[in-house]
Amino acid sequence: MEPVNARFSGDVPVVDAVEAASFVGTNATMAVSGFGSVGYPKAVPREIRDAAEDYGLTVISGGSLGAEIDTDLVEAGAIDRRFPYQAQAASRNAINDGRIHFHDRHVSPLADEVAFGQYGTVDVAVVEAVAVGPDWLVPSTALGPTPAYVAAAERLIVEVNEAQPLGLQALHDVYRPSSPPHRDPIPLTDPGGRIGGAKIRFEPEKLAAVVRTEAPDSPYEFRDPTGPDLSIADNLVEFLYAELERNPVLAESVALQFGVGSLGNALMGAFESVDFGDRDVVYFGEVMQDGLLDMLDAGNLEAASAASLALSTEGQERLFDDIDRYKESVVLRPSDISNSPELIRRFGVVAVNSGLEVDVYGHVNSTHLNGSHVVNGIGGSGDFIRNAHLSVVTLQSTAAGGDISRIVPMVPHVDHTEHDVSIVVTEQGVADLRGLDPRERAETLVEHCAHPEYRPDLRAYLDRAAATGGHIPHDLETALSWHADR
Repeated sequence: MEPVNARFSGDVPVVDAVEAASFVGTNATMAVSGFGSVGYPKAVPREIRDAAEDYGLTVISGGSLGAEIDTDLVEAGAIDRRFPYQAQAASRNAINDGRIHFHDRHVSPLADEVAFGQYGTVDVAVVEAVAVGPDWLVPSTALGPTPAYVAAAERLIVEVNEAQPLGLQALHDVYRPSSPPHRDPIPLTDPGGRIGGAKIRFEPEKLAAVVRTEAPDSPYEFRDPTGPDLSIADNLVEFLYAELERNPVLAESVALQFGVGSLGNALMGAFESVDFGDRDVVYFGEVMQDGLLDMLDAGNLEAASAASLALSTEGQERLFDDIDRYKESVVLRPSDISNSPELIRRFGVVAVNSGLEVDVYGHVNSTHLNGSHVVNGIGGSGDFIRNAHLSVVTLQSTAAGGDISRIVPMVPHVDHTEHDVSIVVTEQGVADLRGLDPRERAETLVEHCAHPEYRPDLRAYLDRAAATGGHIPHDLETALSWHADR
């Protein structure tokens, strides 16, 4: 593949952001690049915010976006409907207040759902890139479902962000699966391998506008690990050491995945010091966070495959300053590849994701406080929890300074069922749920993961529930009372 040496190649329609925004209809369905709060367009959304028109946009992203879209456009009243994930307070509040229609979706099928018209016509795709030509673009810090959005959109607006290094092209591995019912197997046999190229191709007549920008992302800023975070990490590492000794799937290599966020980043940091022996260790997930750079620099990771560089500002600078070295081991893929159930199973991924609460039978709520108020969305956690060789859910045993138990009789909203969760880890310990019936799972979770202050009440609940009989005993009135006063 010939490297791209210029930001703009050939005859492309370079205009200012005001003119570009005019190509977005007031009630348009607008698909945007961006995943993990990086790689999203910034100039065109600002002009939409400042325009006098009354917008009612449907915005489709791959994951969380920056404030230019999920705060500024929300506060301007410009977004009517949002798919499939968000992480800004303004967007969250508008969804919970009913001002924005929000449809939460798993990441892996999203590209197909958009490509095959399940959300209607995509009027325009607005995509951030580091370079563009008449029929191609090179994405910036996130790939996500962007190739499918570009293919589905009737018009395309490209923001070329000169604050992002042109060297990012060396990380991208753009591959689009063929269409069902004749879809071929994805030809990736090595988590760090490459099966595509750096460019997203499109029909030249789609390209409506190209905007020159120079604006940084507003990426994650990870909090320092707390005492409970470190205890969760210690418990997870102890479990993993035992699993390495007994699990034949992990005898030669280990493929890891961590959910996005501060806890996931802290767990990655803990794995920097794990002795995997002579096993090859790779990351196969949807987001790359700072902890993975630590593992790469420590020589404890062979390769990292993701859909987004969801790094902190410091992490971005670290990667950008040494991109020629990191390009040997970092690969960015479309999200229907990074989150593919086929590949997650093929590589035997050990998936580590977080939850808001877990009930005594192993069901997980990862998205809705008290069952009603969305936090961010399910993201890719369902893709990995359902399809991983080992599905690990991590969380602190309590919330609100200890006033709320996060191990509960019944979760008020289920994102991941008992059928998909293998291991639960809190700062209290590890519950290995494999092969256990519901009553055994309940005993194990209460004993090993619940906070000691709440164990007596949980045991009393199980005793009352057992009197009702059944495969999964419940005392519904008592179960719901745990949530009624929150």
